Amino acid sequence: MSKGTSKSVRIGITPGDCAGIGPEIVDAALKSGRVPQSADYVVIGRQPNCRPGHPTIETARAAAAALEEAVTRARRGEVSAVVTGPIHKARMYDAGFRFPGQTEFFAERCGVKNFAMCLTGKKLTIALVTTHIPLAKVSGALKPSQIVRVGLLLADFLQRRSTTQNLNAKCIQVRIAVCGLNPHAGESGKIGREEIEIIKPALDELNLSLVTRHSSLSASGPHSPDTVFHRAIEGEFDAVLCMYHDQGLIPLKLVAFDSGVNTTLGLPFPRTSPDHGTAFEIAGKAIARPDSMIAAINLAFELATAQKTPAKKRE
Repeated sequence: MSKGTSKSVRIGITPGDCAGIGPEIVDAALKSGRVPQSADYVVIGRQPNCRPGHPTIETARAAAAALEEAVTRARRGEVSAVVTGPIHKARMYDAGFRFPGQTEFFAERCGVKNFAMCLTGKKLTIALVTTHIPLAKVSGALKPSQIVRVGLLLADFLQRRSTTQNLNAKCIQVRIAVCGLNPHAGESGKIGREEIEIIKPALDELNLSLVTRHSSLSASGPHSPDTVFHRAIEGEFDAVLCMYHDQGLIPLKLVAFDSGVNTTLGLPFPRTSPDHGTAFEIAGKAIARPDSMIAAINLAFELATAQKTPAKKRE
């Protein structure tokens, strides 16, 4: 199924678990008039017979098959970007899906080791150094190399977005705030030393790398987590590099619950998704809002367009 004719940007969309709100928000988004008309849209995957709000092993298998088809078509260049609808992880695991989430699925299928989860909505963009691990294991999982790695991926993402929004700008200043782990960023070591021993050395290394790779980008911190997101929303920072999942997801969903977008950094093609779940409880009731799906499609188009823009125009 496709919308439009042959165009320079083709976006593949998987509806997710068809017993959830995925199919209806995809349909609503494509009919909204709020997605680029210059793109071609292909809805990927076959939907088994199902009742809205009643997921089955068959709906999970169909969602998994759609993901496999999407990544295959993207790697072949048949689609420029992929937008994925929400899946139900527990059912997916029952169906043999062995990944913590769709982020890890796409990275593995593309053979990518250097990837990260980034979310953006309204005036806030965040990236995560650690993702789906217990909170008790976060401190042990934090490594300077990981902070630098994700920080550079975030910098690439911000630079790409900045240049697509202003192709004539030769020097676009972009500011990344690096979040502390502990309350008040450790209070000079009195309530935690991760900031001193791990995050600050990583920040110094990150800035050295940014000077070489992105002269117009800089990172600062470690900033106290209880104020940094407000400062970012007020325009002091362009993005926040977060140490663990809920540190970034709670503020993001607070300010952009209906319009947040999840994107996987580091893939050879853009992949985005709405920042919400299957919402089985409201599936089929015609009350699901397509805002996040619309935002995911728009970001996928923006990033795909950036990839097709000649490098000399983005300098």
